[in-house]
This record gives sequence, C-alpha cells and structure tokens, in this order.
Amino acid sequence: MDQAKQSESVEDARIVLGLLESVERDGAQSQRRIAADLGIALGLVNAYVKRCVRKGLLKVSEAPARRYVYYLTPQGFAEKSKLTVQYLSSSFSFFRQARTECAQVLAAAKARGVKRIALAGVSDLADIMRICALECGIDIVVIVDSAAARTDLTGIPVAASFDEVAVPFDAVVLTDLVDSGETLQAVVQRVGAARTYVPKLLGLKIYEHEQ
Repeated sequence: MDQAKQSESVEDARIVLGLLESVERDGAQSQRRIAADLGIALGLVNAYVKRCVRKGLLKVSEAPARRYVYYLTPQGFAEKSKLTVQYLSSSFSFFRQARTECAQVLAAAKARGVKRIALAGVSDLADIMRICALECGIDIVVIVDSAAARTDLTGIPVAASFDEVAVPFDAVVLTDLVDSGETLQAVVQRVGAARTYVPKLLGLKIYEHEQ
C-alpha cells in the first residue's frame, strides 16, 4: 500500500472509530454535533452513518421532533474494539498505555488472590503482560491461541486450546489483538466472567473488573 492510500485508510478508520465512540456515548446527539467533534463535514458524517448502518454496526430509530437515535449493535461494539486496538497499535503511545493497563489488571487480579494466570492470545500485548507479571509477582503459566504457529513465547508455553492446558491457573487475561471480542466470549464461557480480566484498551467493557 502506498503512502497516500495508507493515510486514507488510517483516516477512514479514525472517522469510523470516532463515530462509533460518539454514538456509544450519546446516540441521541445530532450529526452536526458529531461532525464538530470529529472535525469533518456534516455530509461526510451522514455518509459514514449510512455506511455503518448498512454494515450492521449501527441501528437507528426515529425519535420525536423528527430526530433519530442511533445504537451500536453487537457487531458495532466488536468493530469499535478492533479499530481501537488498530489505532493504538499504530501510535507511539501504545506501549506506554498498554504497560499501564497491564499493571492495573494484574494488580486487581493479585488483590483478589490470583497467583497464576493464563493469557488468551499471542500478541505484543501478551509480551507486555509478561513483563508486568514479572514485576508484580504473578506467574503466567500458559498462553492459549488457536492461531499461533509457535509452542512458546519467551519461555511461556503456548497451547492451541484450553483443553491442552494441564497446569492449573486462577484467572485468564485477554491479550488477543485480532479477534478480541470472539476470544473474550470463548474465555468467559470456559472459565466464567469472574475469572476473566480485560485491559481497558481493548474496548470490551462487558466483563471488565473494576480497577
């Protein structure tokens, strides 16, 4: 991809992410307000709203006084999470934010008596989690990732599924940066919401623990 197309792609992702975040905060606000917040033309907001509705990311209902209220669909929440990760990953602030949030997640887990954890997803976030775990005294016993083409990550064993994990663990921390929404569902079904921890930067709030 040449530089011009890459810049266009980044700007497109920025607008979609901004739109989804804006609707999540207040689905009843006007498109004019959204345009002002995102710094783009009103007509462009209208085009992006229609596109997101067509793609199933947003739903719309009519309100009094010819106004409309927008809602994020489950697919919209998943897309917002994906775009958040992509946007952060491409910025220099990713490592700093990820390190801070990994430390917060592990501190919250440790306060609840967690000593041994599994990670769900081989990624840069998993590597940052590994560093933070060493610092706070929590053991990462395994990383589960069905798509990983490796058997370990810096000495930590990698398993294709939880069925392959023979060692005990107290909780699972989500570190998948590709299909984080689907992985979260699978983890919660496997170990329960109470034993599942999610860094805030993934944008998945349903099963987050208060930190």
